[in-house]
Amino acid sequence: MNVQVVARPDGTPLWFSRATPGRTHDLTAARAHGIVQACLTRQILVLADRAYQGAGATFRTPYHHHSEQPKHYQQFNRDHARLRAPGERAFAQLKTWRLLRRARCSTRRIGTAVQAVHTLLTCTYSG
Repeated sequence: MNVQVVARPDGTPLWFSRATPGRTHDLTAARAHGIVQACLTRQILVLADRAYQGAGATFRTPYHHHSEQPKHYQQFNRDHARLRAPGERAFAQLKTWRLLRRARCSTRRIGTAVQAVHTLLTCTYSG
């Protein structure tokens, strides 16, 4: 399954998309859910993984890994990974739910489960 997550820089999940089949490319899913256009329109800086290369001017992705990468590229990639790490926490929290790790049902049902998990996580953060 492919679920897009919008999270605050500290990793707090703000929004989960509906689930799409796992074969859906991340950038395709982000475009379909309107994430790319919303971030570009609002000039929101997004730190994303390599799957989002070509998304637009406000999306920052790491440089491709080459065997002889310049030192400043290597440093950029290290800094990028360090800054993205808290945001990855939103994905990690979603993956801790066994229900979602072992789901073998329609994307609609998985999407309902993701929304329920998001509600529970929201209650955890606010309470």
